[in-house]
Amino acid sequence: MDLHLTNKVVFVTGGASGIGKAIVEGAAEEGAIPVIVNRSRERGEQLRNELSQNGKKSLFVQADLSKVSQCERAIQETINQLGQLDVLVNNAGINDNVELENGSPKAFMQSIQNNLQHYYSLAHFALPHLKKSRGNIINVSSKTAVTGQGGSSGYIAAKGAQLSLTREWAVELLPYGIRVNAVLPAEVLTPMYKNWLKKFDNPDKQKSEIERRIPLEQRMTTPQEIADTVLFLASDRASHTTGQYLFPDGGYTHLDRAIHS
Repeated sequence: MDLHLTNKVVFVTGGASGIGKAIVEGAAEEGAIPVIVNRSRERGEQLRNELSQNGKKSLFVQADLSKVSQCERAIQETINQLGQLDVLVNNAGINDNVELENGSPKAFMQSIQNNLQHYYSLAHFALPHLKKSRGNIINVSSKTAVTGQGGSSGYIAAKGAQLSLTREWAVELLPYGIRVNAVLPAEVLTPMYKNWLKKFDNPDKQKSEIERRIPLEQRMTTPQEIADTVLFLASDRASHTTGQYLFPDGGYTHLDRAIHS
């Protein structure tokens, strides 16, 4: 299916690794021009070079998105270099495990700053350009926003807020034809996830226990499957879809996990 993304500028935060990288690579394959926004210059430049070697155009913008000024600069640099912005993919974030019992109000607020502020700031600074292109916004949240997880108050609060902002912006931006949707990954086998598994005495056993509870095919979701969902929402194939939450998770969030027990 042609997603009609050729020459569309797709701005992806956390774009040099994991789900973000898969979105960038998928966008490039569809003929779009991905903007790789990442804190790590080494990873960002490496991905940009890989795409270039395959004949794909992209832009790398190094930014620390915890700083509002760098959010603004990242958007402006995109406009300066490419002249337009069609899709904003808010994806960057990290589970910093700020819990209720052993955390602190200061750490909680810092977690919100790290995981939520840039979603708002980037949308704010991107808005004038999205109005011109009648573009759209995709917020990558997490299944933990609706299920809880334990030990992650700051991260979960930010993820839940991302869902609320998705609906709020979908309403506010209706007059401009700007669609806003959210994607909620669950168990996705990213490099970060693999590093988390290594903390267990038997990582393979832990992985198998998790996969056993995923209803569809009892396997992890791939980053590419998340990227495919994001790119569909970004395209005009989803032209009448806004304010929605999509769960490409093999039924993990909503189906009874006891099915295969």
